[in-house]
Amino acid sequence: MTTRRTKIYFDGGARPNPGAMEIAVVCRGVAHVERDIGVGSSLDAEWLALIAALRLARARGLDDILLLGDAAAVVAQANGVVPARGRASQHLAVFRALAGEAAAPRVRHIGRAQNLAGIALARLHPR
Repeated sequence: MTTRRTKIYFDGGARPNPGAMEIAVVCRGVAHVERDIGVGSSLDAEWLALIAALRLARARGLDDILLLGDAAAVVAQANGVVPARGRASQHLAVFRALAGEAAAPRVRHIGRAQNLAGIALARLHPR
């Protein structure tokens, strides 16, 4: 029997930017939202959401995962396509340490409208 890859959605934001950060991670239909996690930029929040997604996967013992987010810069840096500089390099180091010796988790860019974590965050701020 083959197991299905688990899709985990991540998103982060800052209000204002920079400002109070919040993140969301959606795994198996359950949204995990953290608000007021510190002050930083939206890029910092996206990184923290990606790290939280990987931590959630590890805590649940999930090995075959696909991390999905709408922050193209973070996805590119996490995959080593473009260099991470400044604070992003610190976040990348945390991500890689958490990934450990195993193969790096798959991180893919998706459109904002398909990001379930982004949808969960948007519900917190109705227009």
